[in-house]
Amino acid sequence: MVVVQLLRRPRTGPRAHAVGVARLMAHTDPVALVGVALSISLSVTLDLTGAATGVESLLAGLMGITISLLVDSIARAERRFHLRSLLAGPHWLVRAVPEVATAATEAVDRHPGTRVAEETQRRFERFQADLAQLRQGRIIRPGTDYQDMLGATRDCVRRLEALTNVLPRLAWWSGDIGRRYWSENLAALARGVEITRIFTYAEFSDELADLVATQRRAGVRVGLLSTGAVPADLHVNLIRWDGTACWTAGMSAHGEINENRFSVNAADLAWTDETFQACLSRASFDT
Repeated sequence: MVVVQLLRRPRTGPRAHAVGVARLMAHTDPVALVGVALSISLSVTLDLTGAATGVESLLAGLMGITISLLVDSIARAERRFHLRSLLAGPHWLVRAVPEVATAATEAVDRHPGTRVAEETQRRFERFQADLAQLRQGRIIRPGTDYQDMLGATRDCVRRLEALTNVLPRLAWWSGDIGRRYWSENLAALARGVEITRIFTYAEFSDELADLVATQRRAGVRVGLLSTGAVPADLHVNLIRWDGTACWTAGMSAHGEINENRFSVNAADLAWTDETFQACLSRASFDT
């Protein structure tokens, strides 16, 4: 009776049919769909070729469909178990995941074919990309956002190592972020943190000399290194905190910081350590 009612239900056009098929495909395991199709084909073939009676061909088809649906049921159960295991994480994640999925689904369903639906997909893809970076132990922020640099300096307890590639002007150190960063350096020195900073430069200016003198007086071990003494791949800006976290700067063609990269990734820590040690062995620490 249910099947008859479904067959008699009025159709609403090819679009509704396409949506129905798409939903069926989305909620059914591909293995089950293939199994059902093969089972029906087998039943029809056995009946048409006379290899089996009508009842036998029907039973063979029903048996194949039953097995296919059983496989689909097992696959669904495994997916539900996997989802439950994924949600057995931080409490804020358990609460947020259903809300995020519901909001994204409703945005697309309520505004199909509009810029809202397209933007929902783009933002979700950016969210996935951000999570992929976090999964690797990295935080990437715009060039104006230095919260990780300041926070990690504030949390440093033993050793801070820095490599600063000096531009023709030292405006960064006299700007707002430079002053805040230097203030965190002074607080770290007061806590007993050992700070070693190497300035790589193309030309040694009076401005750089004043900066070096100021930092040395505060207790920073300052080294100087001419850019001509090291390969170009060592002309970088980096900071290491206690050997457990690091920061590197993404630079524009004009020498401006356009990306802040904080990381606890083992490969990034190893690379920054090798880079710093290569410059350390060539730098001059004469006062």
